[in-house]
Amino acid sequence: MKDKNLHIIQKIGANVCRFLLAASFIFSGFVKAVDPLGFQYKIQDYLAAFGMTSWFPSFFPLLGGILLSAAEFSIGIFLFFGIKRTLSTTLALMLMIFMTPLTLYLAIFDPVSDCGCFGDAWVLTNWETFAKNIVLLIAAIAVFQWRKMLVRFVTLKMEWLISLYTIFFVFTLSFYCLDRLPVLDFRPYKIGQNIMQGMSIPDGAKPSVYESVFILEKNGEKKEFTLENYPDSTWTFVDTRTVLKEKGYEPSIHDFSMMELSTGDDITEDVLTDMGYTFLLVAHRIEEADDSNIDLINEIYDYSVEHGYKFYCLTSSPEEQIELWKDKTGAEYPFCQMDDITLKTMIRSNPGLMLIKNGTILNKWSDEDIPDEYVLTDKLENIQLGQQKVRSDIHTIGYVFLWFVIPLVLVLGVDILIIRRRERKREKRKQQQEMKEQ
Repeated sequence: MKDKNLHIIQKIGANVCRFLLAASFIFSGFVKAVDPLGFQYKIQDYLAAFGMTSWFPSFFPLLGGILLSAAEFSIGIFLFFGIKRTLSTTLALMLMIFMTPLTLYLAIFDPVSDCGCFGDAWVLTNWETFAKNIVLLIAAIAVFQWRKMLVRFVTLKMEWLISLYTIFFVFTLSFYCLDRLPVLDFRPYKIGQNIMQGMSIPDGAKPSVYESVFILEKNGEKKEFTLENYPDSTWTFVDTRTVLKEKGYEPSIHDFSMMELSTGDDITEDVLTDMGYTFLLVAHRIEEADDSNIDLINEIYDYSVEHGYKFYCLTSSPEEQIELWKDKTGAEYPFCQMDDITLKTMIRSNPGLMLIKNGTILNKWSDEDIPDEYVLTDKLENIQLGQQKVRSDIHTIGYVFLWFVIPLVLVLGVDILIIRRRERKREKRKQQQEMKEQ
């Protein structure tokens, strides 16, 4: 009796831990899959912090990020359905054995601000992440040890179909969001966000003090300057970064600053308070930007000039790279320099296009989805493109959920029919056997 009770407790504990791990892995893998470039940037931060950037080819952060997010999501689904039990529990345990000491190191030495385990959807401190991983490591050990007690929701004959579909789904989702834009935007520059409001600080709150540092070069010598001692035009821009000088209340947007290249003026407030439309072409590194759709970008600039709208290209690249871009693409639009991390946060495309009005983000497009002359048929005031795009995260999550769940429900339905058919056959054979015995 005692052994039976112990077995029941172990079985319940194993399945509770199994669902805890499944929820964590599914959520973690999903939020990374919908923002593959964001996870790529986080991996790049890790490699830079550990001095390992040169160890890997340039494509590794993106490819590694997509593979890891797919692995996490798939492991979570496998655990949820109780399939591939040896594989899923072993991989879950291996990941937690690797991640737990890593997050302890991050918590102690703080080489990166957060681990990025849940992307931008849920940002945890390094110590919070370590505590979370301790719990998940204990759960992973229990699930691995008692993996034979995990309750299966599908038969062995159907688990391969669910496994293949799960892997296909998560890779398709990642590559779609990479080609377009993340279907869910967890960043402060989402559509509908007012940038000025995102930069505001509540009354009485002490703000953090930031300083823009500009790295300039002259006669082979590089120096750092701030806005207070910005030199004359004989210096060549190399890079810029935002430095935290004093910690305080931190608004969701704290490093949005547009410095026009031709004049050296900060035009941030003028742009964000303009009641008209402004197109912002975002290319965080202009030398790495895709120029395959440059004709469309130039057409939108011509459209902006024709109708009196503002158009700026925002980049963190040095002036010589901007000049090369102009020569290569025939770009005539004005350029502004901005912090590289800010630009990566604004839009997950290089280049990408944003439309704002009075500081509010009305729409965003990836390089592959830039509007053309068939859409820009009139002034923005008179067409749908000039209105704020309506987005609902709940509806988006619902659509993605249905795309994933409906095929699985069909598979489970087939599985149930097969099981019932087998039971009927067994019952029929049993009845026939009983009749023979009589």
